[in-house]
Amino acid sequence: MKIIEGGVCAPKGFLANGVHCGIRKNKTKKDLALIYSEYPASAAAVYTTNKVKGAPLTVTRQNISDGSARAIICNSGNANTCNANGIEIASRTCALIADELNISPSDVVVASTGVIGQPLDIEPIKNSVSSLAGGLNKNGSRDAAEGIMTTDTRLKEIAISFDIGGKECRIGGIAKGSGMIHPNMATMLVFITTDCAISSEMLGRALSSDIASTFNMVSVDGDTSTNDMVCVLANGAAGNDEIVSEGEDFNAFMKALNTLTVDLCRKIAGDGEGASKLLECKVSGALDLENAKIIAKSVICSSLVKTAMFGSDANWGRILCAIGYSGASVDVDTVEVSFESAKGEILVCKNGAGVDFSEDKAKEILLENEIVINIRLGDGNASTTAWGCDLTYEYVRINGDYRT
Repeated sequence: MKIIEGGVCAPKGFLANGVHCGIRKNKTKKDLALIYSEYPASAAAVYTTNKVKGAPLTVTRQNISDGSARAIICNSGNANTCNANGIEIASRTCALIADELNISPSDVVVASTGVIGQPLDIEPIKNSVSSLAGGLNKNGSRDAAEGIMTTDTRLKEIAISFDIGGKECRIGGIAKGSGMIHPNMATMLVFITTDCAISSEMLGRALSSDIASTFNMVSVDGDTSTNDMVCVLANGAAGNDEIVSEGEDFNAFMKALNTLTVDLCRKIAGDGEGASKLLECKVSGALDLENAKIIAKSVICSSLVKTAMFGSDANWGRILCAIGYSGASVDVDTVEVSFESAKGEILVCKNGAGVDFSEDKAKEILLENEIVINIRLGDGNASTTAWGCDLTYEYVRINGDYRT
């Protein structure tokens, strides 16, 4: 298994494009993206748990209820949420691009991201679907990735080559996510393509299993968005025997999928709105996996921990505090905490109490832009990882005038 170039276009039979259609005022920003499979594809998706859901999610869920899709279209700049005609707009978007691609509207995944509660005019989309579809190409992953960005500051894409049954398979993904990100599925928009042959049932099983330890373990600001979706298309162009049950081939696919999703988790958390640091919280020695997850999420979501990391302050007491109120089953007298970065690792707490450490060394470690918070417990053998970011002045500035 190795990292390769190409994003969502790395797998055989996938093309992509992204254009500026006019939803966003800034003409230098792409705001409409398209991913297309030249062959019929299995499809699976997971969606936000927020009770307020964007209209595109309702339409997509209906469209891929048969386990298949050919295209993904996504606009940025407007979430198409809480709009009286939202379903109509999302359905019309599917029909418009389906006409251009000569496929059924029910084979289209539709997504939107941006401001909530603002009417979405279909005209910019209608006027641009021809150029969007006409510009589909094998090098279009970057353009598509740009087309789904909102407050993101960096592109998020990755592709991986892996082997199944002697056949080279590829999997690629693009993502957007910077704010309104909290571990409650899905927490962002992620579009994944693969040329591996796998049934829609097994594709759904793989995705649902994976997100529990990846996308559900990411938090930027504690807010779960209304439009979050992770969608996977698998067109089988690699020529491997179709995966229809668990076994060696399914495990190989799961490993590739997890490698891709963990990379995107790190990219999303590291590009949190206003963030200057990626935070990775590793919990080991927990009673069980559920308690490990509760503790990791509590620490990564703590505003006090996040601000301490912004200030490069080794305030380990805030970590103990977050563990204590998490509700997890834990013996606090066994807790050990250390901070780690490219500059080294320093122990700051052992057996639930502070230890002597160099504040200067701790500062040096915490000044790096990727920080690992290691939490070692004495309750069992379970471990997990959560991802987040620091909380900065810039986060407040971005969200203080996000709509206006």
